[in-house]
Amino acid sequence: MDVLKIATAGSVDDGKSTLIGRLLYDTKSLTTDKIEAIEKSSRQKGYDYLDFSLATDGLVAEREQGITIDVAHIYFSTAKKSYIIADTPGHVEYTRNMVTGASTSQVSIILIDARKGVIEQTYRHFFINNLLRVKEVIVAINKMDLVDYSEEVFNKIKADFQALNAKSTFKEQNVSYIPLSAINGGNVVDKSENMPWYDGQTVLEHLEGLHSHDVYEAGKARFPVQTVIRPKTEEYHDFRGYAGKLYGNSIKVGDAVTVLPSLTESKVSKIHFFDKTFDEATAGSSITIELENDINVTRGDMIVKSDELPRIEKDITTTVCWMDSKKLVAGTKYLIQHNTNRVLAKVESIKNTISTDYSGTKEASQLAINEIGEVSIKLSKPLYFDAYNENKSNGAFILIDTATNTTAGVGFIR
Repeated sequence: MDVLKIATAGSVDDGKSTLIGRLLYDTKSLTTDKIEAIEKSSRQKGYDYLDFSLATDGLVAEREQGITIDVAHIYFSTAKKSYIIADTPGHVEYTRNMVTGASTSQVSIILIDARKGVIEQTYRHFFINNLLRVKEVIVAINKMDLVDYSEEVFNKIKADFQALNAKSTFKEQNVSYIPLSAINGGNVVDKSENMPWYDGQTVLEHLEGLHSHDVYEAGKARFPVQTVIRPKTEEYHDFRGYAGKLYGNSIKVGDAVTVLPSLTESKVSKIHFFDKTFDEATAGSSITIELENDINVTRGDMIVKSDELPRIEKDITTTVCWMDSKKLVAGTKYLIQHNTNRVLAKVESIKNTISTDYSGTKEASQLAINEIGEVSIKLSKPLYFDAYNENKSNGAFILIDTATNTTAGVGFIR
């Protein structure tokens, strides 16, 4: 069964948590006690509707203020798919949380309040989805019940967003527009009788219709080695396998491969998945690979096809989203975690900050928390990488503070 990872984004009171709660409720994914808690809470608040935000807002502060602060992950399934929703906060002060939630998602739902239309926050949410190259974006124009289900309002917001979309540099992105009323369930799982002028899909129908090849970007095959498997049992006395997750593209038995950083060459002799062997593994597969000859391969190495070598360099230009309260300045040292490889790095320079409203860049010498900027980094030893826009998995990294061991920033190699 396909697993689809979704990120949501929206401003205060746009109805993200309500939309997710409605999805869970209408797909019968909520437990009986959760439904009872929602009903009880709604009565206590004097609502004449069910307050579905209780299904997702986990922190007390979130429930009290009616806003989303942290990234909550919600899991549910239908007969066709399993879903993981990252409910991300929309406030500018939580930009880092939104980047975190969207970084592993294949689909993004951007909510817009039909009464407010496209606002500054909408620009920010769309910018981050462009930056992270999320291939499928659903623009959910919510609260249509508060504008009398007006087709004219919907078309005006759609036209405004299309003007924003024209500024995107990620032309492979697919943007869909759905008018809905999350609180009433209109066009979430079931079609709304109040919007007969809309003949498109509901949110769930759209998600159900997506396939892996629709939302994954194809690239060159990259296999970071997570561990070396040596059972040393009687049955597998000489077995030596390399386990990890395959990214970018497929790999086959017989493919000529190169191990990085040693540049040692070999061929794939077997591909294992649990207790079965296959002639080919597709991108996204967690597998164990055997090579024809016994060569030195360790955790942190990467196996690639010999005719698809990545860039191997010690100086990289990156886009960094800063997540630490301590500002990023030139001259500081961090650890870079790139796939399974960890390298000491020094910040050479900070060129600018990038405005998330598409207004351009500003010259800067430091990055504060939640700011995004262009940063040059020098490494203690070469990384084997691709540009993020060519291979997302092999072009992203995190920066780790050497003193506190906290994740200080996330970066994307240009």
